[in-house]
Amino acid sequence: MHASTPSSIDTPRANLAFEWVLLAVLATCWGASYTFIKIGVATIPPVTLIAARTLVAGLLLLAVLHMRGVRLPTEPATWGRFVLQACLNSVLPFTLIAWAERSVDAGLATILNSTSPIFIFLLGLGLGGADRPTLRRLFGVGAGLAGICLIVGFEALNGLGHSLLAQLALVAAAVCYGCAAMFGRVFKGLDPMVPAAGSLVSGAAMLLPASILIDRPWTLSPSATSMAAVLALAVLSTALAFTIYFRLIKTLGPMSTAAQAYLRVPIGVTIGVVLLGETLAPTAWIGLACVVTGVVAMTMPETKLLRR
Repeated sequence: MHASTPSSIDTPRANLAFEWVLLAVLATCWGASYTFIKIGVATIPPVTLIAARTLVAGLLLLAVLHMRGVRLPTEPATWGRFVLQACLNSVLPFTLIAWAERSVDAGLATILNSTSPIFIFLLGLGLGGADRPTLRRLFGVGAGLAGICLIVGFEALNGLGHSLLAQLALVAAAVCYGCAAMFGRVFKGLDPMVPAAGSLVSGAAMLLPASILIDRPWTLSPSATSMAAVLALAVLSTALAFTIYFRLIKTLGPMSTAAQAYLRVPIGVTIGVVLLGETLAPTAWIGLACVVTGVVAMTMPETKLLRR
């Protein structure tokens, strides 16, 4: 059903500039999520916050699919893939990040959680295929990670080794994201909104019982600000972001799509500066140049795209 097909990035008709715009939009949606989560968890426990995020986003995408006349697949095997994708791309990483940030500074959490391109590169070494790693992409991985350290500030690394379990949880979340990007290739034959909706509905089905058992949400009194943050998180950082994500997995491939993990850092930091009054590291501009260099190196297609 999901036989290997060449990525559309290999076709001369691919509109690379538009895909880069979408990559920037995805990075913005996920970069903003750090601020939305910080506002949301002020009065909503993490598991319930994540459950609400996935439920609202999943229902929104189902409504859009209904208006478009697109139906979700009915094959059990496809839903099995949706469940696995949900575990890798939302249920496990979202929960790990929420738990870890109770004891890890935001700067260090940002650095550790942005390492998914490294794991995709390593996975690509073993799996090969059309999106196999190259030296240029290895350079992009290194430049992007260095840029993140410069943007957030190397002083954030001072906490490395403390709260070890929480830091390992953040790395595990990054591994999950890397595996999700690689696994996402099995949905190439589907409308990008279909796996986005299917995986989010599957994730909500797993998270809602956990929320009921752990947080007893009917006893909570969330603030209006936190509720607004959850809505923004669900609509922008989840429903819209996941739809773009699955499109980019199809057009750019897992490795290039993972570049948003680096790009979202300066975007997220900037949003934090504007909305939360946080400060930039003195080396932020140099770091931004490194991140942009890394993203370009990771997303530039092979020369056959440019022969048109």
